[in-house]
Amino acid sequence: MQRRSFLSRTGLGIAAGSAALAAPAIAAQPSIRWRLASSFPKNLDTIFGAAEVFARQVAAMSEGKFQISVHAAGEITPAFGVVDAVQQGAVECAHTAAYYFFGKDETFAFSCCIPFGLNSRQTTAWMYYGNGLTLMREFYRNYNIINFPAGNTGAQMGGWFRKEIKSLADMKGLKFRIGGFGGRIIERIGGVPQNIPGGDIYPALEKGTIDAAEWVGPYDDLKLGFNKIATHYYYPGWWEGGPQLDLFVNLKAWEALPANYQAIVESAAAHAHVDMQARYDVKNPQALKELYAGGTKLHAFPRDLMNAAFKASMEYYEELSAKNPKWKKVYEDYSAFRRDQNLWFRFAEAGFDEFMQAQKL
Repeated sequence: MQRRSFLSRTGLGIAAGSAALAAPAIAAQPSIRWRLASSFPKNLDTIFGAAEVFARQVAAMSEGKFQISVHAAGEITPAFGVVDAVQQGAVECAHTAAYYFFGKDETFAFSCCIPFGLNSRQTTAWMYYGNGLTLMREFYRNYNIINFPAGNTGAQMGGWFRKEIKSLADMKGLKFRIGGFGGRIIERIGGVPQNIPGGDIYPALEKGTIDAAEWVGPYDDLKLGFNKIATHYYYPGWWEGGPQLDLFVNLKAWEALPANYQAIVESAAAHAHVDMQARYDVKNPQALKELYAGGTKLHAFPRDLMNAAFKASMEYYEELSAKNPKWKKVYEDYSAFRRDQNLWFRFAEAGFDEFMQAQKL
């Protein structure tokens, strides 16, 4: 994809693009049916719902000729089985958080997030106008996959803890459900990471199988009921500063699509990408108010914990660069982009936010 043409071909060009698909041209196109496997349960209407938003947009833009059925985790394949399913062609596409698959190769994590990485806007910028899509698509060809950004939660919360975390020492031996790549850093600062699908977190926390759990943020966490069994709610989720969700498409299925259907997929994914974070930004504030009114205790992570986690993260990335050439190739570009983005964001964005959030509105 020529990234400079993104605005005309994807989300911001949807209206123009759909108008250009004249009715006779659509009528001449084949009827296509795909299946999409999600890594998320249906009751999470925001994160699972992004796949439904995508599928509806594809159907609308193709005038019903291109239909994609959306299947929750476990219906076709387990939550963490979607990459294998797409790679093997068992389904045409999947909607997931790529960092779930760091066990295959740590490089997967860049497509979602890494601890102390990019925020959501920076991630989108890297993908579309940096080298993100180019680098990740080169990597995903090894798995017979092409990827499209298809959602972002924004910076996440740090999770629910049964006991207060007053210092780094309180992390020692703590069994913490944490998704994906962040668990590697939790382990390095003394915790015991547990990678559990979203739908299984509540019973594990309720039974005491784990001591703490993170998911996304106030809206989803309230819906899942974590506040009923853990009182202390921490921020920020330093391992998820801007986690992106991906649409993974089987490469052969993608290449078999007519060109205008490929444009529809690309545009619909971009639409879902914007829609998902907008929904979270609307729903999270009210949910946080409700949680606080119900007795939830909000805490910032202790500074010594944050400093230790940052140091451990930077050391780990250097270790990975020394042994994983695929990781190194992407990280060199990603880290340079992160440096320049934060040089800029510290002024206008951070300056404005710091002032506004200190005001009594």
